[in-house]
Amino acid sequence: MDSETLAAWRALLNAHGRVTGEVEAALSKAGLPPLTWYDALWPLRRAPRRRLRMGALAEQVTLSRTGLSRLVDRLEVAGLLRREPAAEDRRGSYVVLTDAGADLLRRMWPVYERVVAREFAAHLDDPRTLRLMLERVRSGEATV
Repeated sequence: MDSETLAAWRALLNAHGRVTGEVEAALSKAGLPPLTWYDALWPLRRAPRRRLRMGALAEQVTLSRTGLSRLVDRLEVAGLLRREPAAEDRRGSYVVLTDAGADLLRRMWPVYERVVAREFAAHLDDPRTLRLMLERVRSGEATV
């Protein structure tokens, strides 16, 4: 691996760490739960009927499957989501966002947005190109 590629990788990791740290600090200062809660609830908010299978949710969050399972347990106890059996698969279930979970997202969003705008978006010249490149990396799609 050449030094520029390694430097780009390190820059991505360091930028992610710094910005997520800023978001965490701002959420805490506002008396709100940690970013991981937002990360788990947001895909449910966007999903049809505000529900996803656990595997589909796992594909959309930055937590390990074990970490996500524990977080879903905590969010369920807090009343922010609930599990529903999957009629089409007796062994499976859906994770469903509750009204309380949607309300929490609405309260977290302004804090999250403010920090991301200031600490990330303000430094982007071409967000679309960055998004497409990172989506290629995520999917494992080779560049031509």
